[in-house]
Amino acid sequence: MTFNIAILGASGYTGAELIRLILGHERMSITALSADRKAGLDIADVFPFLRGAYLPVLSKIEDIDFTDVDLVFCALPHATSQAVILTLPEHVKIVDLSADFRLCDPLSYEKWYGQKHQALDLQKQAVYGLTEFYRAEIAEARLVAGTGCNAAAGQFALNPLIKAGVIDLDQIILDLKAGVSGAGRSAKESLLHAELSEGTQSYSAGGLHRHLGEFDQEFSALAGRKVEVQFTPHLLPMNRGILMTAYVKGIPELLHETLSKAYADEHFLQVLPFGHLPSTRDVRGTNFCHIGVVGDRKVGHAVIICVIDNLTKGSSGQALQNANLMLGIPEMMGLTSFAIVP
Repeated sequence: MTFNIAILGASGYTGAELIRLILGHERMSITALSADRKAGLDIADVFPFLRGAYLPVLSKIEDIDFTDVDLVFCALPHATSQAVILTLPEHVKIVDLSADFRLCDPLSYEKWYGQKHQALDLQKQAVYGLTEFYRAEIAEARLVAGTGCNAAAGQFALNPLIKAGVIDLDQIILDLKAGVSGAGRSAKESLLHAELSEGTQSYSAGGLHRHLGEFDQEFSALAGRKVEVQFTPHLLPMNRGILMTAYVKGIPELLHETLSKAYADEHFLQVLPFGHLPSTRDVRGTNFCHIGVVGDRKVGHAVIICVIDNLTKGSSGQALQNANLMLGIPEMMGLTSFAIVP
């Protein structure tokens, strides 16, 4: 059986990544693409790399007939996304790539996103979309909330360690380097080549980044008590990729063993041999996550380095992995490609 798929917000980077992945999927067919400001255009006019894909013409959301659509990927900005999802037919399953349904607590959403949530009933139904940690719940869900790309990297590195109680929960520092595509496709002065190239910069420092809401929620739930990490992201002049470095207090060899055992059966989460360090180039364009663990010169301290592609494992690839489960499709379908090197 082939499932009919609609992608809302197809003119952004995550939308384009979804298209790229689904074109190689054996059980999915793209039947509708939306991009309100580019309605009427061919997707190849927006993303020339898709020339020859023979996809539906871009349309406005209100012009899409969802009668025969099985699943919708919603790649719209937060706030816009919840308003649109409220209007979708009940039979349609939804994977939302925005931030609208990631946080369970409405007050937490209001704190981090500066406005009240307008779809509280749906928020209660949503399942947090990290497949490796919520597999059973995702398989039964109608609405799955895609995670923040930074939040995904941090959780892949730390969730098993927090759950096992092998690190000091009050001494966690996360330093993250991210590619520019994570900021979206809108024209911004700070993202111009002349502004960004040949340099790097921190942003949302001092506990201001919105993905801290996800860290607070998920880490605290695992620990059974409040956990607050220090987290500072940095923007690098590369197109895609995340390198997350975690500084923690714990026995390095034990941390490596804990991660290796936790992810022994997880195809996409690869723990490197102890002392080996991962590179973003090795996961570029893939759904893989590589994790390295090394000891620090300070006895009883360790450094954990995690790399993912922010657009794939950090967003669209993880979304497709979730959709496979929701539709009863083998979880890895459409996601088995490796990085292009060099």
